[in-house]
Amino acid sequence: MSRSRLLTLVVGILLILGLVIWLTGSLSQLYFGIAITSPLLANILLALMLALLLCAVAALLYFALPFFRPRIFPSQRADRPSLPKIPEQKAEVARETLQAVQQQVAQIQDEIARQALIDRSREIEQSLSFRELHVVIFGTGSAGKTSIVNAVIGRMAGRVGATLGTTELGQIYRFQLKGLEREIQITDTPGILEIGIIGTERENLARRMAADADLLLFVIDNDLRQSEYTALRALTEIGKRSLLVFNKTDLYPETDLDTLLDRIQQRVQTLIPPEDIVAIAASPQAVRLENGELFQPEPEIIPLLRRMAAVLRSEGEDLIADNILLQSQRLGAEARQLIDAERQTQAEKIVDRYQWISAGVVSVTPLPFVDLIATAAINAQMVVELGRVYGCEINLERGKELAISLAKTLVSLGVVRGAIELLSIALQTNVGTFLIGRAIQGVTAAYLTRIAGKSFIEYFRRDQTWGDGGMTQVVQEQFQLNRRDEFIKVFVQDAIARIALPSPEKG
Repeated sequence: MSRSRLLTLVVGILLILGLVIWLTGSLSQLYFGIAITSPLLANILLALMLALLLCAVAALLYFALPFFRPRIFPSQRADRPSLPKIPEQKAEVARETLQAVQQQVAQIQDEIARQALIDRSREIEQSLSFRELHVVIFGTGSAGKTSIVNAVIGRMAGRVGATLGTTELGQIYRFQLKGLEREIQITDTPGILEIGIIGTERENLARRMAADADLLLFVIDNDLRQSEYTALRALTEIGKRSLLVFNKTDLYPETDLDTLLDRIQQRVQTLIPPEDIVAIAASPQAVRLENGELFQPEPEIIPLLRRMAAVLRSEGEDLIADNILLQSQRLGAEARQLIDAERQTQAEKIVDRYQWISAGVVSVTPLPFVDLIATAAINAQMVVELGRVYGCEINLERGKELAISLAKTLVSLGVVRGAIELLSIALQTNVGTFLIGRAIQGVTAAYLTRIAGKSFIEYFRRDQTWGDGGMTQVVQEQFQLNRRDEFIKVFVQDAIARIALPSPEKG
């Protein structure tokens, strides 16, 4: 209740109480004065006093009740939502993230990829207003995931058997848990750690479905394998709320089971708290009785249901909000990767074009030595065009400053001398010795322009910063990447086709 409403309530109550006290006192004096001479008239006056008192009490209740009705009669609130709302602060963060993602998606040039991301962003946006709780069962094909689904929903929900891979695609079922207003959607995923290409594809599907879960049931039936531990750690590191479910407890003697659970608990203590490790037997083996008959025990699923219910009741809305935010962030990362790939393709075309422009200029007007400062104007224009690709407006003067600075770095690091030596050796195996002198400057200029261009691509990808290692580290990395034998061989052959071989008139 707000302070102003509370103040109004207190003032109103005091005013009504004051009027009641004054009226009662005045009418009492009048009653005793009249009763001496006319008892009948006094009784009539007493009835009138009681009626007025009741009216005053009714007025007090009528005035005060609206302030308390939401708390006294919560089920009668007209604005009560049919489903609980996602925490508003987290929902707002998710909305802002989605808006940023939608702005990024608009920059993607590939129409099919852009439309796919738009559709996914709309699905996430709709989830902000209404969505079920998504529970995903994840684990190896033999851990008994489908049996857990069967036990949870109380009916056959899929093919159950010992063969790996019974769940071909994610099987989805719905059920209601007492005490929860949201419906629960439970998904049985394909098994992980299966063999072959098909098994790998099914595992990738299972991992994607697990990453989209509000609550993950990670199922094992033995000591935790390293591959299972790695998968569990990867999912918990992205913030996935998980329960570690140890199934098939009926196959172990009690002492062995306790020892095994203790060992698992120690191993995952940094990932899963002890209360979220649940031991069950979703489909216990039949037991042969003394009379020879087979007895099928009931599934021991209650510990899992209790823990699921506790988590979903106390954390359900936060889990949905966190998952929507996580999906928004993943969608944004995917959009950024697509945009970066498209920009990189455009940027590499620009670098490829300018490296041969530099080669042509130097070949036509050869210099006593390879002078990158002399080609700074060409490289400056390249920097300006690269900036536009990455949404950075850089004027020609700033581009020239960057080009000259990088050229000096190339010289100081010995990249120029190293390029000349590297390309001279490569050229000797492709053209005659008498042509090397004419070709080396142009080919080297092209090569160094390529190193510069690749370095500037990294500069713009990092939002116009060179990173912790500075320009020196970026240039060294690009030189190492572009000096590999397979690249140099192709580069020199391309250079010979473009600039190294003289025309017949010049031969």
